[in-house]
Amino acid sequence: MARMRVDLSSETLGLSTTMTVLMPESPGEKRVLYLLHGLSDDDSAWSRFTSIERYAAEAGLAVVMPQVHRSFYSDTAYGLPFWTFLSEELPRTVEQLFHVSTRRADTFVAGLSMGGYGALKWALRQPGRFAAAASLSGALDLARILEQDDRAFMQELRRRSFPDRSVRGTDDDLLHLIERADPASLPRLIIRCGTEDHTLPYNHTVVAALEGRGIAVDSGFAPGAHEWGYWDRTIAEVLLQLQR
Repeated sequence: MARMRVDLSSETLGLSTTMTVLMPESPGEKRVLYLLHGLSDDDSAWSRFTSIERYAAEAGLAVVMPQVHRSFYSDTAYGLPFWTFLSEELPRTVEQLFHVSTRRADTFVAGLSMGGYGALKWALRQPGRFAAAASLSGALDLARILEQDDRAFMQELRRRSFPDRSVRGTDDDLLHLIERADPASLPRLIIRCGTEDHTLPYNHTVVAALEGRGIAVDSGFAPGAHEWGYWDRTIAEVLLQLQR
């Protein structure tokens, strides 16, 4: 397994950025997992704090971990267009640089916390791209989080990213996307969250919304908190699910 920290120039962002890539050294076209980081992390976090390299090697899976800062995988009002970068430029760049499959059946997305939200948003907005999408401890009800979390840094993020509107009822609101979704078009959806995790209510809300629309969701809630031990165990289980 090759591990690379890739420096690249993004036309969408108008600056240089980075991504961490794990690539099987075997010949042939690779299945690919886009693995998204959380609010306080960067593109190196998954490979530093979990055994994702070992798990991906066992699965024969390429893993692409982009850097999006604290953007909530959105085109921010006073910041950079990270949603456009993620959903349009990043896949093109990965396909140009690496021998990865472009088939839906071979393409997956997952993430933790903010990245769990990003993974489901990407799958709901571009369902034809992925065979499966997984959220671990996802910050899934973003409108509710931004309305209720009164910590100074969260309110600053709200003002910088969504200053003139509520997220509720927009394409940054998973509940809105679920309401509009065509169940037949969606990839397989996997939601995992620890029962001691502060994001648990948001996960229950989104699972209920999916089930209410008749959308199949593989949900699981087991002991665990918002921490790397839980995510390490759970991403290993998710990779096994992706191979089925």
